[in-house]
Amino acid sequence: MDTNNNNEENQIKKIENFALQLKKHILEMAVSAGADSAHFGGALSITDIVSTLFAYQMKIDKKNPKWEERDRFILSKGHACLAYYAALCEVGYISNNELKTFEKNETNLLGHPVINRNLGIDFSNGSLGMGLSLGIGVAISAKKKKKDFKVYVIVGDGECNEGSIWEGAMAAPNFKLDNLYVIIDKNNFQQTGSNKEIMNVENLKDKWSSFGWHTTELDGHNIRDLCDFFKESNKITKPKAIIANTIKGKGFSFSENNNDWHHAVLTKSLYETAMSEVIKKKPYGN
Repeated sequence: MDTNNNNEENQIKKIENFALQLKKHILEMAVSAGADSAHFGGALSITDIVSTLFAYQMKIDKKNPKWEERDRFILSKGHACLAYYAALCEVGYISNNELKTFEKNETNLLGHPVINRNLGIDFSNGSLGMGLSLGIGVAISAKKKKKDFKVYVIVGDGECNEGSIWEGAMAAPNFKLDNLYVIIDKNNFQQTGSNKEIMNVENLKDKWSSFGWHTTELDGHNIRDLCDFFKESNKITKPKAIIANTIKGKGFSFSENNNDWHHAVLTKSLYETAMSEVIKKKPYGN
């Protein structure tokens, strides 16, 4: 028996189960939001990425969200916070009951993340194009303080229309930030249509590589590929960029590649349809 292979398979299944739980949490938050609506599609496109980070890659303390040595997570595309809040619940920082307060009066869980380190939310995010610059500052701070934590930033492919993204892309290699990871959620849509129609960013892998990043392109829903990349990434002495090919609204028949679900109301009927689809799913490794 190959123990290493068994351990790897068990780890993959653990992440896949984590991702399924995130989908359930996302559904529960979205239906609880009611008429206030939720950014559903873009949260689902990053669910497998967020699951791989929180259940496998990132160094965190499940008992202490403010642990000084923790890796830092920045959701630059802050409107996708359903996936973020779901992950914070799954690691134990946010309760199931608190998830149901999403978008309600006096909630801590607004439609974009607002800093609350007691809940594991390290940074406020939402103004598109700002998260990468913030991540660069945090990565520089780690270097200056001689800390070995890493910084993980998720940006959208539509967000790459922002000039500040490319200023950051140029800066990070100059500062030699090998402790910085950027994951580009390439779901090919933004709020009002497809990226090709609105502002075509063409070949993102070539663009990020040309700025001096170690850049790879992979399936953002393939947890094994994500794990393999992160496993090898410690050997890389440049800032790292992943072009993650994803599906907006991934996981549910009515929302996949349907940009109407960028921001929409999840009805009770659709909630029940989606939950039945989640229940039927088995982790990919089974």
